[in-house]
Amino acid sequence: MASVTFIPAKRQVGNNISKEEAPKLRVAAYCRVSTDSDEQETSYDAQVSHYTEYIQKNPEWELAGIFADDGISGTNTKKRDEFNRMIDECMAGNIDMIITKSISRFARNTLDCLQYIRQLKDKNIPVYFEKESINTMDAKGEVLITIMASLAQQESQSLSQNVKLGLQYRYQQGKVSVNHNRFLGYSKDNDGKLIIDAEQSEVVKRIYREYLEGLSMDKIASGLEADHILTGAGKEKWHTSTINKILRNEKYMGDALLQKTYTTDFLTKKRIKNTGIVPQYYVEDDHPPIIPKEIFMQVQEELVRRRVVHKSPTGKKRTYSCNHCFAQMIFCGECGELYRRVHWNNHGCKSIVWRCISRLEPSEAESNCTNRTVNEAALEDVTVKSLNRILRGRKEFLAQLQENVARAVVTTDTLSPEGIQLRLEDLQKELLRKVEGGKDYNAITDEMVRLQEMKKQSTVDNHRREEAMNRIKELQDFVAMQNTEIHVFDESLVRKLIKSITIYTDKFTVEFKSGVSVDIAE
Repeated sequence: MASVTFIPAKRQVGNNISKEEAPKLRVAAYCRVSTDSDEQETSYDAQVSHYTEYIQKNPEWELAGIFADDGISGTNTKKRDEFNRMIDECMAGNIDMIITKSISRFARNTLDCLQYIRQLKDKNIPVYFEKESINTMDAKGEVLITIMASLAQQESQSLSQNVKLGLQYRYQQGKVSVNHNRFLGYSKDNDGKLIIDAEQSEVVKRIYREYLEGLSMDKIASGLEADHILTGAGKEKWHTSTINKILRNEKYMGDALLQKTYTTDFLTKKRIKNTGIVPQYYVEDDHPPIIPKEIFMQVQEELVRRRVVHKSPTGKKRTYSCNHCFAQMIFCGECGELYRRVHWNNHGCKSIVWRCISRLEPSEAESNCTNRTVNEAALEDVTVKSLNRILRGRKEFLAQLQENVARAVVTTDTLSPEGIQLRLEDLQKELLRKVEGGKDYNAITDEMVRLQEMKKQSTVDNHRREEAMNRIKELQDFVAMQNTEIHVFDESLVRKLIKSITIYTDKFTVEFKSGVSVDIAE
């Protein structure tokens, strides 16, 4: 039988050098506080001072550094720069031991906690948790750490849940919290309420005005850059996504939609767009508006309209363009397709013409379109003639406009937004009574959802009627104020008054935004 000699293990901490040769143990301390409050700042300074003195008092230890993260959450390590630097120093062999106050200071995420402890253990580097009196190199260390780290994670989860409940309560009370540092057009007063920034608000108004005038988001952004206007974040570069967010942000009309995003995991802090997973709260008239509600709604309709300006008979979608006042306005009377602007060189004679897309893209057309090509100067002449036709027939067209006004103001069967809101307020009171009494409230919530949709549609219908009235009024004002005929093409009048021009073989049909139309013979 083979002889077996038992060799007892020798405790090794930090390195394998014999005691006689061993230099002082290089000990580092890790400190962290969770918030940036004055109280926590004191705690932070106290931790740094405590561990500096604590390590220096031990004759066998040498201070390898104090690593401290101030105001950083412990649920993950991604934003803890000093923690990550400390681990890197350990991996580089510059630290033999780590001391920290407690497991919750080290990490509240069980997975992270155990991962780093094992990573350090592989390098023979212990972590000592002062509060729990746990040394990770002890045999019982990992068992205790697993238990304590789990408790720390539960604590963090409970805290996260409490924060969520607090936010929910604030939402239900209609209390809006907005980070104004990057919010173009607003700042905050001493009470934390949103107030209008006079200079920045003019930029917001400009963006809304130019968009309704027909400019694309890209052209708006280019114009702002050319005028050296800064974004809400103080950047010189304007992106179309920034313009898009400004145009869609309901806060510019004084309202606020709360809980647009929500946190999916308290550990990762990942936030995603709320698509109905958690409740949302819409607060009306929360703060002073920069943009009137009717203008904001016009912009929302324009955003929808520009997604697909025209769908061709072949099913192809034509996107919006603002490069010319006639863009997406000229239609083919033969095949229904749009006309496109083309620079033509005919035997050395250069000109600008408009031609049916079916002729420019014959492979995608259902049939060969034979409609004519029209010179741009001819289209300009048609618009001048159509405006003069209305001016010459003032009485007739004003009477037609009055009829359009009468049709626009006809009431619908749906309730007004105000009436629906009163019903919603009654249901909300009833809902609270049901909740407090422990009774079923599903029927009430279903009715509230239905009424919210009705209110939204009613609001849209109201603004559409207002928009129709505005278009009619614009043409009425033009007829009333223009005493003489027009002799020069005016691009602004085209953008303002004309909706479309349809080209036929023998005529042009000009349709105005007010609902009237005229035929101009070839």
